[in-house]
Amino acid sequence: MTIIDRFEAMLAAGRDNPLLRFSLGSEYLKNNELVLAAEHLRAAVAQDANYTAAWKLLGKSLAQSDDQAGAIEAFGRGIAVAEQRGDKQAAKEMRIFLRRLQPPD
Repeated sequence: MTIIDRFEAMLAAGRDNPLLRFSLGSEYLKNNELVLAAEHLRAAVAQDANYTAAWKLLGKSLAQSDDQAGAIEAFGRGIAVAEQRGDKQAAKEMRIFLRRLQPPD
């Protein structure tokens, strides 16, 4: 049984929470299963809109799946959350990812 199988079993058993969704999204992203990654990461931020790490991975998964507009939105929201929470490192990282997606001036 893989880690994804274990996480999916937990989800099926009704143990849905932002950390579980983040963990599933992260594992799916590692396996390049971008649609599933984005699905679970969207659920994580829907359950906890202040989950900075989930915003960052959501942006990454959308960028890798060529959803540039979605990635820009996710990184933008993630930066706002990170700044509000004082998470300077996460905000800095997401700004870098965001800059890479936007055309040069």
